Amino acid sequence: MPFFGKKDKKESKKSTEDISSEDSPVVFFPVKPEYELLEEYWVKEPFSKVKIVRIEELGGQYAYFVEEVQMTEEERKAAQKLIDILSVELQPPESFEEDVRKHVIDEAHRLIKKYRSAMRGLGEESWEKVVYYIERDLLGYGPIDVLMNDWNLEDISCDGVNRAIYVWHRKYESIPTNIVFRDRDYLREFIIKLAHISGKHVSAAFPIVDAMLPGRHRLAATFGEEVSPRGSTFTIRKFRERPFSIIDLINSGNIDLWTAAYSWIMLENRMTLMITGTTAAGKTTLLNSLTRFFKPSFKIVTIEETAELNLPHENWVQLVSRESYGLGETKAGEISLYDLVRLSLRYRPDYIIVGEVRGAEAFVLFQAMATGHGGLSTMHADSIERAIRRLTSPPMNVSEAYIPSLNFVMLTERTILPSGGFGRRIRQVWEI
Repeated sequence: MPFFGKKDKKESKKSTEDISSEDSPVVFFPVKPEYELLEEYWVKEPFSKVKIVRIEELGGQYAYFVEEVQMTEEERKAAQKLIDILSVELQPPESFEEDVRKHVIDEAHRLIKKYRSAMRGLGEESWEKVVYYIERDLLGYGPIDVLMNDWNLEDISCDGVNRAIYVWHRKYESIPTNIVFRDRDYLREFIIKLAHISGKHVSAAFPIVDAMLPGRHRLAATFGEEVSPRGSTFTIRKFRERPFSIIDLINSGNIDLWTAAYSWIMLENRMTLMITGTTAAGKTTLLNSLTRFFKPSFKIVTIEETAELNLPHENWVQLVSRESYGLGETKAGEISLYDLVRLSLRYRPDYIIVGEVRGAEAFVLFQAMATGHGGLSTMHADSIERAIRRLTSPPMNVSEAYIPSLNFVMLTERTILPSGGFGRRIRQVWEI
């Protein structure tokens, strides 16, 4: 990005209060005085803050700047020494129920008291910064920890080395950040860390990972230059702890009152629905919100590749597919969406929800709907004609005779609002 270039040689030398060194593997570029500040807010006060700016020299483009409290050289040495001691002296929690994060932080405070006299010259404020960075780097996500803790963000995306990390902000849409990975090896190690905390393996032999991070955030990543020539990449789709309710969607204009009332009548009577739209059109968000219209007595089974749905329903069975444990083309241990849809019929559900249909699972879902089961799903299509064409073509291969089993279809789109911003809207509803 042009505004993340090297500093002018005339600028003063960096001090310990600078944002970061450009020689470090990850660089946090500072906000320049000429940038117009639009908004700022704390993520973890008083240690980390976010600033949203407009850059006129780039045609008024928005950018997302992370500012964290900086450590002096003495504080960095103290933090590293504590991390080294923790790696040797840290004992596991006494019980599985104990909060691991709290346990590590308590141990860090204990070690600070124990070795404080040997690390003279640091005040209380300095030790607070040291604990913040220990928590950030050991228990958090390191350079992207602020992004992971900002509830305004939906997606975090790194396209490789020497490229700004992009985020999807709920208010400003897709914007670049001031964070840039500069070292290929460091980025590889970071991808390995993300994979490991997800319980997955990634390497040159298996350079693609699709996994679930703690907190149910969805990770998709590539390792090295095997499949991504610019270097390792990753995208994290953040999980929203409190999902959007139907009231939230009505207030934001995503769905109008008449369509909401119509959906309520249909779903309360076990009608079947397919939500269509392009990428990032809000299909899963809409599907999740519409499940509020189910009767409390309904038994629900959800089937997904990665658990994204969050239903406020007591009688809910959540099923997630599993990749093969074998090497190469072997399928040992694989449990596909097709297998899970077939299994779900044994649960006697009132509704079967498939997060997204793309393959043979669509055929089984339509068979279930034809036998009287309620069914909900999403798929990528920008019109009813293309949706039906996809359903009746390989690899879904749904017979045209089963299409009437689908009661109604909704098309949701990302659109430019009259105010100049972006929003998601239900454009059309069809009855089959």
